[in-house]
Parts: sequence; C-alpha cells; structure tokens
Amino acid sequence: MNTQSTDKRGYLNEDFRLFHIKDKIALDVDYHYHEFDKIVVFISGKVNYIIEGKSYFLKPWDILLVNHNQIHRPVIDTGEPYERIILWMNTDFIKSNSTKDYDLSECFKTAASRNFSLVRPESSKRPEIMKILSATEEALRSREFAGELLSRTYFLQFLIEINRMTERDNTQSDASSFKSDPKVEGIIAYINSNLKEELTLDSLSQKFFISKSYLMHRFKAVTGFPVHSYIQQKRLILAADLIKNGMPVSKACAESGYCDYTAFLKAFKKMFGTTPKTKT
Repeated sequence: MNTQSTDKRGYLNEDFRLFHIKDKIALDVDYHYHEFDKIVVFISGKVNYIIEGKSYFLKPWDILLVNHNQIHRPVIDTGEPYERIILWMNTDFIKSNSTKDYDLSECFKTAASRNFSLVRPESSKRPEIMKILSATEEALRSREFAGELLSRTYFLQFLIEINRMTERDNTQSDASSFKSDPKVEGIIAYINSNLKEELTLDSLSQKFFISKSYLMHRFKAVTGFPVHSYIQQKRLILAADLIKNGMPVSKACAESGYCDYTAFLKAFKKMFGTTPKTKT
C-alpha cells in the first residue's frame, strides 16, 4: 500500500447513493477521501476502520459518520465476509431538506466537534434502522409510481434517526470501541485548523513539546503518513474544495497555506491529474 498518497473516491450527482456490498475476497483499501459526507453501516465481518488516525473496532450495526475530506480506510480481516451499507449524501439535498429549526447534517457536525465518528445504536433501535434501510433499497429498485420519491422519503427518515441517535450516543466512553494516540490526535486537529499557517516539523515539535524524531515516527505509525505528506495533501484537498466553491485559484493557493504559486500548481496537478481552474 502506498501510504504517501491519498485518492479521491467517487462522484455524486444524485441526491444520495446507496451501496449494499458483501465481499468474500481479500480487499486492501488504500487511504482515500470523498468530497461529500458518507455513512457506513457495518453489518458483518471483522473490520478496523481508520478515520484521521483514530481506529474504530466495529460491531454489527455500528454506524460511522465520515465527514467530507476526512482521510480514511478500512482494515479488513479476510477470514470473514465483510458486509456493509454505504450511503453517499449530496450536501445540497441535505440543505434543501433542513430548516432553521433542524439541520440534517448536524450528526456530522457533532461527530466533527467530538472528534469521534462512531455511533452504536441501542439494541432496541437496530430493527428500526434495518427496516428503514431495507425499505430504501426496495424503493430504489422499484419501477412503481414515484419509487424514486419514496426512496428519498425513507432516506430522510433514516437521517432523522441517525441524528437522534447521535444526540444521545455515548460510545466514546467505551474505550474498547476505539484506539487513538491523544498526542497525535491533537496534532492532527491542530494541522487541520491551521492549514493556512506555517506548519513544519520544527514548529509542531515546539508546539507539542516533543522531539522531531518522535513526531515523525509516531505520526506515521498512527496515520500511515509522513507529517509533511499529510500536511501537503490536506492543503491540496482544502484548495480543491475552495476552488470548487468559486474561489480564485491564486487566493485558494494562499488560503491553503502555499507561499509558492508554482509549487502549488505542480503539487495540485500531481495529486489530482489536472491543473486547478476557477469555477465560472
């Protein structure tokens, strides 16, 4: 596995997409990210899911809330079939179905503020989740009148339930459900909040009172990335997001922490395979 590069995966033009997948063969999934929010409903298998350096040990019907641009990958034990339901969500669709009183993306915001992506539904709630997802799948397959509309209705019902569960979830208090390094976790949070600022091994080691050698070794052991590579890729992902939303390329370059415009263009093309273009 190449731990020094991250792929963007998937394109979403619909309101949402649902994938029900069961793999019985060996999978080695590289680190990747999406431009949209994603929900993973784990059904069966033996999987350790890594999101921004934090490992989650999944149990059947656990739910992962993966925010857009978060780097993640599943580590799969091939001894058991891996079954899951994956949902990709269009931001505009979520916004159009939210109001000033309730925001259907609140579950993702809560996950981000807690720095914890796992929701473990109460046993009494699992049959309801199963029923809604099954109905969504059936409606998506249906050729009957307004099947697509019905699928959106079920999907919105699912999102409402996820938001309710997230509000009262306390899985974070169960230390057996995840593994993290608090120091590296703090460094990751600092990097992602300060991409515009100077971020070097020297500045980070001084900020977090650790040696550069320990920082390099521990960061890569936890995240799979060298520090410099992680920073560069996060800056490029941010720049691509800013450009997609209409920011001029030169300003996006500066806002994502690049001082050298030529170096930015070269790095952008290397990561995305194309030069950046302002949306018109």
